[in-house]
Parts: sequence; structure tokens; C-alpha cells
Amino acid sequence: MPTYTNPVLTGFHPDPSICRVGGDFYLVTSSFEYFPGVPLFHSTDLVHWRQLGHVLTRPSQLDLLGAPASGGLFAPTIRHHDGRFYVTVTNVDAGGHLLVWADDPQGPWSDPVVVDQDGIDPSLFFDEGRCYFTSTVEPDPAPPHPLEVDFVRGAQQCEIDPVSGERLTATRFLWAGTGGQYPEAPHLFRRGDLYYLVLAEGGTAHGHMVTVARSSSPWGPWEPCPRNPVLTHRSAPSRVQSVGHADLVELADGTWWLVALGVRTVGGGYHTLGRETFLAPVVWDEDGWPVVGADGRMPDVAQAPALPPSPADDPVTLDVFDGPALAPYWNTLRRPLPPEAADLTARPGALRLVGGPHTTDDPLLVALLRRQQHHACTFAATLEFAPGDGDEAGLVVRADEAHHVDLAVRAAGGGRVVELRQRVGPVRAVLASGEVPDGVLELRVDAEPESYRFSVRHADGVLELGTTSSRYVSTEVAGGFTGVYLGMYASGDGASAPAPAWWTRAAYAPA
Repeated sequence: MPTYTNPVLTGFHPDPSICRVGGDFYLVTSSFEYFPGVPLFHSTDLVHWRQLGHVLTRPSQLDLLGAPASGGLFAPTIRHHDGRFYVTVTNVDAGGHLLVWADDPQGPWSDPVVVDQDGIDPSLFFDEGRCYFTSTVEPDPAPPHPLEVDFVRGAQQCEIDPVSGERLTATRFLWAGTGGQYPEAPHLFRRGDLYYLVLAEGGTAHGHMVTVARSSSPWGPWEPCPRNPVLTHRSAPSRVQSVGHADLVELADGTWWLVALGVRTVGGGYHTLGRETFLAPVVWDEDGWPVVGADGRMPDVAQAPALPPSPADDPVTLDVFDGPALAPYWNTLRRPLPPEAADLTARPGALRLVGGPHTTDDPLLVALLRRQQHHACTFAATLEFAPGDGDEAGLVVRADEAHHVDLAVRAAGGGRVVELRQRVGPVRAVLASGEVPDGVLELRVDAEPESYRFSVRHADGVLELGTTSSRYVSTEVAGGFTGVYLGMYASGDGASAPAPAWWTRAAYAPA
């Protein structure tokens, strides 16, 4: 029988949610401060995934302008009911719980309605003509001291109208979990006559875990599984850690599968790619409780589902910017770039980026970014750029505004120089620099699990700028919930009209 290897969706793809429509599976993940919001994937075999696009693609759907790093969109859920797709997600900085729908998963998706319930991690469950809306409970006020836990966190629920978002019942508390911190990611399912409530507990780090309870009613009372947690890698001697935030799907043959997030650590236990999407089989024991993966562990390799093969996104990509639109794996920061900042039509076969007064330290940097999806990979881009004073363009390896490495081209002494710079929190340093001649440049970063190496190819040869540790852009250093992005940027000092940066080729390939 064929096997698969985890993760099934590499790079920054956290908080996966899945639904099945006939023989097709659809999956969404969190996107935080990156625009467009909520990437959407399709598969027929649960293992190989192809990105269809995004759910939230218009400013009328998504306001991220005030989102800090790792703010914005948290934990979407996708469901299909009565011929229509629904996605709900929390914009923690503007709008709260958003709910959109589409008749075709490739869109267009509706403008959102807001569901008036507090918390994060919203979920939908359709059952016997009712639509249940579940989220976390956010205690208010917070306790004056962290040890004073006389309040309740957990899952809460109401019934809603899935078109208007209107609450049809009062919100009721469901379950607090098993005692782990931050009970979140509630999803409700039905199997036979029983309802199952799935939670994540322990926080989305090394203590992460999945717990389950069941009831004869979607409102409870809830009986916890005697084997909780049903999935965790806490204290496990595994390179895969932080496993949790699960969603389940039933196949046409009655078998069940689970998707969850996890991280792959390198070096001394840090991770750079962000939280990725993993897949595990689920079987039901004689007492009707789920047994996940390898006896509660996420398998590295497992027997694949007995499903028709599915095409997947090619990990090797080459963009020559000769079409009317960008590939769906590209993102920008917090907004769609306006035409004066990014243009695919100004010159055939080129992307023009024109930077404003935003540097790589700023939330609204003019940049085109894509996820790093492999520990060992190469990203290279070809640049035509005649900078004036204050102008800059280059490549960025980015965790957030305060943790990034820049390979920057700028004017100096009547010519051009390239600088390798690094920011780690408040510490900024120029690691290396060198002159480069006029003409076309190829900027390149070669990633290894524990390092990045930077170079520039020009008409006279190759300039090696040096290496830096990948630890400095890891979540363990930078914090937050996202992973590393690679991309091209442009910036100016705002004193004069900035020179355009013409990008004619961008290539990504695993090593």
C-alpha cells in the first residue's frame, strides 16, 4: 500500500480546517497579518494539495492595516452545507468573528458578516437544520494574578443564521477541557447518535495537545475521553513538536482522518518554517473513542488513505512575471499593494516595485513574499535597479518587522553597493557589504536547516556576502505565530520620487 510522509502541507500553514464534498477535500489555514487572507487548498487524496487561492481577497472583506506582527486572522474553519461553502475566521484586530460564503470554493466569496460572540477560533457545525457557532471563552475581566484561576476558559456556543450571522440563541458555555492552559480550537462533530467536541489545550508550543469529550446533545453535558490527550508530542523525543489544533473529516467509506498543526525542529530545538499541516488516521475503539495516529502520536510515515491520487503544487516555482496576475503563493503585508507600488503591466516580463517611505522594519513595507517551505532551499531573484540617494531594493528573509535579514542594493559613492544586514529585536548590524557594477543583478539566498547564505551574481562574477544563523528568525527568538517568508522588496526615504525596482525572475526550489 502507498504511504505518505508528514507534514502534508509544508511551511507556515497553521490551524488547518478541512471539509469533504463528495470526493473532494478543501482545507484552509491561518494567515495572520499577510494579505490575501485564508489560503484555500484542494485535494482528492488528503496527501497532495494544490492551492486554489484565498478566501479573503478584497479590502472590503479584510482590514489588516492595524494588525501587529502575528495579529490579524486567527484559526479559520471551513464547512460545506446544502450546496454552499462557509468559512469563519477571527480578525483579532478589526471585526471579530467574520463569516463568509461561496457557492464555488474558487469564489467569489461574499463580504463578511460578523457573529457577535467573543473569543477566538470560531467553528461551524450544521446538524438537523441548525447551525451551531462555537468559539473560545475569553474571561472578562482577567484575573489580577496569574495564579488566581477562579474563572473559566474553554468552549462556548450559540446557534446562528449562517447567512446573516445573527445569533438565534443565547451563548452557552460547553466545556473547559481537561485542565491544560488555553483550551481553544473547538470543533463539534457527530458520529452516530453522539456528539464529539474536540479542543486544543496546553498552548500552541511544546505543551500542545488535542483532547476530546462527547455527549448525546450538542450542548452537553460532556464526558471526557479517558485517554485524553488523544494526540500530543509533549515530552516526546521527536523532531516534530507542538502538535495540536485538530480538525476531523469523515470519508465516504466511513473512515476518519485528522489534520493538525505541528512544527519540525532543527538544531537545538528551534523552528523556522512555522507551524505546518500534518495528517493522521483516526480509528474508533470498542467504546466509541477516537484513537489518533500512532497511539496518540503523529506518524512521520503512514499508510495513505485509499483515495484517488491528487495533483499537488510543484515545490519548484519560477516566476517571470509575464501574466496578468501573481501566483497564489505570493503574499503582501497587511494590504494589497496599490498600482503605483506594484505593477505587472508597466513592462512585459517584469514586476515593478516602487518603494515608499517604509523599510524592512515597517509594517507596510512594499514587498512580495512567499513562504519558506523547506529547510534546505534556494530563492533567487533577478533585479534591474538604478537607485538614487535613499532608494533601496533587495531580498528579505523575514520573520517579522523586528527579526529579518536583508540583502539590500543601494546607491553609494556614485555607484551601487550591496549590504547584508540583520535585525534581531533591538540589535541591528551590517554583516558584510561590497560594490556591484551597473547592470542586472541576481540576488540569492541558500537556506540550510541552521543557516542562510547570501550572494550576488553580476556581470563580473559572484560576490559572496556570507552566512547567518537561522535561529535569529526562528519562532523561539522572534516569538509570534508565523514562519519565515522569502521575498523581494523596495523602499525609499520619502524625500524624492523613488527609483523603480524591476524584478524579471524569481525562482524557488528545494535543495
